[in-house]
Amino acid sequence: MENHGSESYYVLGEGLLTESGGGRPRPLSPEVEAKAPPFRFSRMGPSGAGHQVGEKTRQKLAAAMTRASGPTRTSRIPSGFTYLGQFIDHDLTADKTAVMFGDDVSPARMLQGRSPVLDLDSLYGAGPSDEKSADFYSDGLRLKTGNTVGPAKSGHDLPRVGRGAAAARRTANIPELRNDENLAVAQTHLMFIRFHNRVCDTLPKSTPPGQMFSRARRKVTRHYQWMIRTDFLPRICRRSVVADVFKNGRKVFEVGAAPTDMPTMPLEFSVAAYRLGHSMVRAAYNWNVNFPDGAGTLDLLFHFTGTSGNLDGQDHLLGIWIADFRRLYNFGEAGREDLTVEETEFNRAQRLDTRLVLPLHDLPPGSIGGTPPPPPGLDRNLAYRNLARARMVSLATGQQMVALMKSKGVDVKPLTKAQIRDGSGAATLETLSKKQRARVVTDTPLWFYVLREAELNQGRLAGVGARIVAETFHRAMEGSTFSIVRDPAWRPQLGPDANTFRMVDLLLFAANGKANVLNPLGG
Repeated sequence: MENHGSESYYVLGEGLLTESGGGRPRPLSPEVEAKAPPFRFSRMGPSGAGHQVGEKTRQKLAAAMTRASGPTRTSRIPSGFTYLGQFIDHDLTADKTAVMFGDDVSPARMLQGRSPVLDLDSLYGAGPSDEKSADFYSDGLRLKTGNTVGPAKSGHDLPRVGRGAAAARRTANIPELRNDENLAVAQTHLMFIRFHNRVCDTLPKSTPPGQMFSRARRKVTRHYQWMIRTDFLPRICRRSVVADVFKNGRKVFEVGAAPTDMPTMPLEFSVAAYRLGHSMVRAAYNWNVNFPDGAGTLDLLFHFTGTSGNLDGQDHLLGIWIADFRRLYNFGEAGREDLTVEETEFNRAQRLDTRLVLPLHDLPPGSIGGTPPPPPGLDRNLAYRNLARARMVSLATGQQMVALMKSKGVDVKPLTKAQIRDGSGAATLETLSKKQRARVVTDTPLWFYVLREAELNQGRLAGVGARIVAETFHRAMEGSTFSIVRDPAWRPQLGPDANTFRMVDLLLFAANGKANVLNPLGG
């Protein structure tokens, strides 16, 4: 999937769930299996069949979550983590089949192309030795970067195809085209390219040529996992839950699985809990010196891409739109006060809660696979799309997941009906009828429940949401070829000390500490 368009789910033990089929499981006959998406989903909890709220209730709930009335509240989380989270999501759900095997592949080979593990296949594809992925690399080792136009800046755009019709020319030459869906995630992907290339440059000269790429990828991947474990996850989840899962192991998801077996992807994570990032999105950003004071609107960040937009008619990104990473991450955490900006120029993510900013009420047609005229009604409302998808796969409710976790010995405190109804300053259910409100607080859609938990926990995932996310990440790291979970003695070498490697450390290393890489436009 390159956007927020239609999705299908191959669920182990159930079959293929598709929007065209209304979410009804289809057993995988040989003919159907040959066409089935290779990515293997599973259920962490029970089916929510019979517990789904009605269509009109979903519509009203989605509208309540994207209403313009009332102030949105920012968090203490730097807004770069919103799009780091999206980059990570695309790594967990990357599809390498197109770049590994082309279009005509068997189901067995398709399964090889999908890996719900944190191994950066969204960055590497199948590696430089694979014929289909070789074009991502400049010399069989380093990844390509692209140049901007008017003004031209070397290495500050994603590499692009550069040939064919206009749409083909501006297509990003990367394994995961969803990472060119908005400019913030595109510039994040570019920094990971720089990170890999910088690691390559610092490998010992004595490294055998045939081992250069594998050693670089191992080093990059382990530092990436460490950053997620120690920096990203504690910002979005209750710290005690993350610490418990990584110290004592999982209690709910794939408990007892062989560490090196390929993990599955729980629907509860993909369709609900990890859609937390949608509530962190801002309507506008103080993007750089050219677009301060909220001039970097969300619509423009979609427009200046090759997947959701058209790069304003150019074949490459306009140089005036290069990200100022000082406005997205707090480099003061790494002692680099020279790379900090005034609070009025800094972008903080919206608080994790049950409200989405107004632009997510009307997604650009390009981001959902649409073409003008746009889909009617609520089809462009991201909240509605999330709720409808959960119904399609008969996702468990918040209450069902609480019961499951309690049965597994997880100490989770359920939300009361009053807490679900009233929340704490975000979406209200006052536009729902009394009957609809009663249904929502009894059978709460899991995505809404997880966001309500965070809303009542100072903007961090708690309870059900924190456990789903932490356990899924733990399993995704455990199942990776290069795993810090399976190698608990490993420590980072590229941060300030042997226990510290944060996203700001990754960016500083990728940029070799240079301000003109992290903020090439100055100001």
